[in-house]
Amino acid sequence: MNLNSQTYSSNRKTKIFNNPERFTEGWYWVIPSQNLRVGEVKPVTILGRELVIYRGKDKRLVTFDAYCPHMGAHLAEGKVEGNALRCFFHHWKFDAEGMCVDIPCLDTPPSLKLQTWPTAEKYGMIWVWTGEIPQQPLPFVPELEDKECDVAIHSHFVMNCHPNVVMINAIDAQHLNAVHKLPIEIIFERQELNENAVIFSNIIPIKDNSFFIKLIRIFYKNAITYSVCYWYGSIGIVTLGPDFFHVHTMFAVRLHEGGKAEGQILLITKKRKGFFGWLCNRIVLWLTKIAGKFFLMGDIQVVQTIQFDLKTPIKADHSIMQFINHVEKQQSLMWGTWQEGRSRDVENKPKRERWQDKMSND
Repeated sequence: MNLNSQTYSSNRKTKIFNNPERFTEGWYWVIPSQNLRVGEVKPVTILGRELVIYRGKDKRLVTFDAYCPHMGAHLAEGKVEGNALRCFFHHWKFDAEGMCVDIPCLDTPPSLKLQTWPTAEKYGMIWVWTGEIPQQPLPFVPELEDKECDVAIHSHFVMNCHPNVVMINAIDAQHLNAVHKLPIEIIFERQELNENAVIFSNIIPIKDNSFFIKLIRIFYKNAITYSVCYWYGSIGIVTLGPDFFHVHTMFAVRLHEGGKAEGQILLITKKRKGFFGWLCNRIVLWLTKIAGKFFLMGDIQVVQTIQFDLKTPIKADHSIMQFINHVEKQQSLMWGTWQEGRSRDVENKPKRERWQDKMSND
């Protein structure tokens, strides 16, 4: 069987990938950090769950379930007092751990605790972990780990397809050649960063068939980097450029109502010192913005109308199938409740069939 020309049908079902009722446990963006000042409280709805988030006097971020356990008043109507939050309706007060510490009409409040969610900041965004204890770090650009960065929040978007479908665009070799005309014969090599993160790196040098590439070759002889780092199946970080000049674009996406994708685009570069370093970074972020527009060009219309169904995968879809398998191995949570997701396939079969990393002749 010639895998370059033949296709085969697959009836395998996925429990997380492209499932509008499931998502992977992990870190998800909430709002830009600059949108929440000290002493401010805001309502947010993430992955179908209503939350309230505030920044205390100590600048610490706190996220609770949205409604007061007394009579169900929305806590975003309340007021931040020091590092605690007081409900507007009957003035019950909750500390940063969610414990009720004051009820005006009682000498001693009852022992009750709000559901809290781990919250942190990175790359100019506020992030919430959708479980009790974070199992992995906040998403980061691998080559900029532990380095200070300059970040520009480029744009917000909503697309009519699942976040996982948005993610695969960056490793769809056929799409990169057909739509974007990249001068690359793309073959990705996969590297597991951890159980929730995977890196796909192109290992084929760029061809010398364009004026821009020929110009670069005068100064630079090595292969130009094109890699994508995925976190939790819904955050993709694209790194592009020669070794001496990489641009990094993060597509931070979360599942939206109706199985849609809601996301933020972040432009990231390492921090450089002094005025000239600041000026250099403004130029780098501007060039990153141009690169991002190049990759989005022609894609928006497709992802707004696509009804994804990979019935006939071919050899060129190898990296996409690897990505699907990577997502399927992660912890599944249910939309709205954030409870552990269990599919009928899992309940009825002792072993679930997984997408295969390699094409077979079966």
